[in-house]
Amino acid sequence: MTFDYRARRARLAELLPAREVHALLVTSPVNVRYLTGLASSNAAVLVRADGTAMLATDNRYIEAARGLEVPAVEVADVAGRLAAPGVGIEAANMSVAAFRRLGEGLVPLDPVVELLRVVKDDGELDLIRTACAITDQAFADVCGAIAPGMTERELARLLDHRMTELGADKPGFDTIVAAGENGAIPHHAPTSRELRAGDLVTMDFGARYQGYHADMTRTVSLGEPAGWQREVYDLVARAQRAGRHALTPGAEAREVDAAARQVVEDAGHGAHFRHGLGHGVGLAIHEEPFLGPARTGRLEDRVPITVEPGVYLPGRGGVRIEDTLVTRGGGPELFTKTTKELLVL
Repeated sequence: MTFDYRARRARLAELLPAREVHALLVTSPVNVRYLTGLASSNAAVLVRADGTAMLATDNRYIEAARGLEVPAVEVADVAGRLAAPGVGIEAANMSVAAFRRLGEGLVPLDPVVELLRVVKDDGELDLIRTACAITDQAFADVCGAIAPGMTERELARLLDHRMTELGADKPGFDTIVAAGENGAIPHHAPTSRELRAGDLVTMDFGARYQGYHADMTRTVSLGEPAGWQREVYDLVARAQRAGRHALTPGAEAREVDAAARQVVEDAGHGAHFRHGLGHGVGLAIHEEPFLGPARTGRLEDRVPITVEPGVYLPGRGGVRIEDTLVTRGGGPELFTKTTKELLVL
């Protein structure tokens, strides 16, 4: 996939004068990739207010960098060009040591590139759509193998392996598999705990495809669910549906969260929904915008975002249902299409 990196840098350059800097040194690897196309663990791009740019990296990536349309130099060659005051830095992505080393004239800035990344173009949406299709297919392929006696770790490895077989770069994040009482821990790390008949099993996973991420959670039942399990599942499904329906351009982030959270609170489980409703996805698995009770700002059009309410009952288990969607004027487009009906395996 080819993107117009020059246009992205031009949009960034337009934002700099209002921040009273004449250039921005971008050091976040994700932001460097967004602005230049270079995926690396050690690179920076200096974007000037006139739209010109310079990419700096080390010997491991310099040849790849020289194949791009932005001038590339060795990292060591960039320091001297930052001596003039009025160069902004990404405050959240630069260490204090690096800040001191590069010079006192640097101006720490709040996130800027992250704001540009919120709204996705057609190429980005296509890659996220593909990542989600891989995720859906991996779940479908693995479902038949889920059975009592399998461990959480074994199931997580099976999902990860299948996503890679289907064309993912790799899993987009550490896959979560939480069985039985472990389902009460939202970000449980898989263990040797075996799946048992009567368990609810929550799986939170997603593929990364050409750098772009998918995110999906499904909770299944091993055998017929108990009454309380079905009740909690149906509650989370209703909350998730309410959150999806509230996901429209112009909606306030906290209003979308409230649409789902109110369903849970009305059922008496408000204290058991302990995280925000969702987050943006793209080159990072968690990126702006975020949906939560204290989040501000309004959603725009063409923003991929998750809706993932959950109810977590300590010592008993939990349910989370999550989809990746994209905001659209006529209603959100669903990217993860696996059924949200409770699957009884």
